[in-house]
Amino acid sequence: MTTAPRQLTSVEICAGAGGQAVGLHQAGFRHLALVEIDKHAVETLRENIENNPKWTWEKEHCLLRNVDVKEFHPLKEILDPDTDSAKVRKADDEAPLLKPGRLDLLAGGVPCPPFSAAGKQLGRDDERDLFPTMLDLVEELKPRAVMIENVRGLVQPEQKFRYYRNHIRNRLRKAGYVICGWRVLEAQDFGVPQLRPRAILVAIRKDQYRGFDWPQGGGKITTVLEALRESMLERLGGEDSPLYKRWEEKAKLGTVAPTLVGGSKKHGGADLGPTRAKNAWATLGVDGKGVANDPDKMVDKDRDLGNLGDPGKPGRGPKLTVAQAAIIQGFPTDWKFTGGKTARYRQVGNAFPPPVAAAVGEAIKEALSRTGPLHDDPSPDFEPEDDPSLVAPEFSGQDFLPAVGDDAEHGAGALLG
Repeated sequence: MTTAPRQLTSVEICAGAGGQAVGLHQAGFRHLALVEIDKHAVETLRENIENNPKWTWEKEHCLLRNVDVKEFHPLKEILDPDTDSAKVRKADDEAPLLKPGRLDLLAGGVPCPPFSAAGKQLGRDDERDLFPTMLDLVEELKPRAVMIENVRGLVQPEQKFRYYRNHIRNRLRKAGYVICGWRVLEAQDFGVPQLRPRAILVAIRKDQYRGFDWPQGGGKITTVLEALRESMLERLGGEDSPLYKRWEEKAKLGTVAPTLVGGSKKHGGADLGPTRAKNAWATLGVDGKGVANDPDKMVDKDRDLGNLGDPGKPGRGPKLTVAQAAIIQGFPTDWKFTGGKTARYRQVGNAFPPPVAAAVGEAIKEALSRTGPLHDDPSPDFEPEDDPSLVAPEFSGQDFLPAVGDDAEHGAGALLG
């Protein structure tokens, strides 16, 4: 009698609305815990865990925590994945808990430290810096592999945050990990119809390291026209509709979209990013100055669908719906977002594209499945941290924390030429 192979397990912090979780799930990982502070994103995760038939394993085993990650204590909260007991351990419950070294992957889209343009630059002393928390969890859980996702600005230009990156790598080395690299992956190389570079760090525990190969991507680019054709046909009235015909004419002239930006809770409603990004969207026949209502809740047709087909009018394209933004982000159509329009759009705009997460997850899964002799660490030496207290490097007053908005500006510039 053969035994079924054990499920690869993961824990994810800063999970958002599930972009990385969806991708890792597609790669074959099953989530023991998802931790997210935003209540709207947590409700989206809950909706899909409870009602998506592809997530039945998580419905039974996944601990969903709506807390600050600093309040998350996995070895006191997560049950061993082989148990069939309830997900939350009661005070008198003797169900076995997850043990260090048992987890396959710890992942997270951890925000980088906030450097103040005013010059305070608190680095690790800033309570919003979650990299130390992520590294504490690595030391506590001792997972077989670690995956950390961030914006490109943490890696490029190389010298800007070099010493902070060195500190992170050194802590991982001290914890017993091999650094597989910190790579910038372009979402468009993995079938996402969007310019969205992401910086990914992968590390594998020394006693599991038999090499690692980064995903290459480079397949056929999916254009905005290809991605949105079906939904635009439905929204704009079909192939014979002047609105659709004019949108298609404009969309044919472009390729991928600029970077979607989720925006800030402090600054108004949802739109498709800074001015250059909106201009790039306009060349694709899309009005980026807002987000459309769902078709069944549309109140103002001119606002949501535009007037590209109307003679004598300036030619404003349709706004994207939240569902269309999710397509641009690479989400599968069966992943449902909950909350109001602005809350749902922000969940989409702040997400890690699932196809990129899936590609990295597949590479990690393949590396963990290797057998044979362990490999030597190709880069075991500790790197200079410049300032051992990790005070942020000195930047000019014009330097800011890397953010997805930076990628939106750069990407829009590339599209506009």
